[in-house]
Amino acid sequence: MSSRSVEAPKIHVVDSGIGAHLLRLSRTKLERGDPSSLTEFGHLVESFVVQEIIRQTSWMNDVVTAGHWRTRDGDEVDLVLERQDGAVLAFAIKAGDHIDSRQLSGLRKLHARLGDAFISGIAFHLGSRGYPVEDRIHVLPVERLWV
Repeated sequence: MSSRSVEAPKIHVVDSGIGAHLLRLSRTKLERGDPSSLTEFGHLVESFVVQEIIRQTSWMNDVVTAGHWRTRDGDEVDLVLERQDGAVLAFAIKAGDHIDSRQLSGLRKLHARLGDAFISGIAFHLGSRGYPVEDRIHVLPVERLWV
């Protein structure tokens, strides 16, 4: 019998504080609305939230595999957690203070593809309001990670 090793997908994240320092990302640049600074800030927010979610999986009884999902059309889900039984939790992370319906297309497509295996999709944002969007898709403020 031959043994084959399968490598799990890698998720690349960086400490957001160190990343902001190395990028020389400042409040002034963000307040000025510099497009490249806003893009960098978005990447740091995504990295921070992904790290927090992965840290919180340590209390789960199930083994969880973490990954990222993207379609050929460019729709994506920033973090996909899959339990051993195939059940999936999916997360989109946005650096804005609200979520536009179009920003949920990745979660919707993954839900359609997985059917009942899709437990829930959550879109995190920097705003203050959380609400259900549709069947198994919700919008939550990032601060709800610690509630």
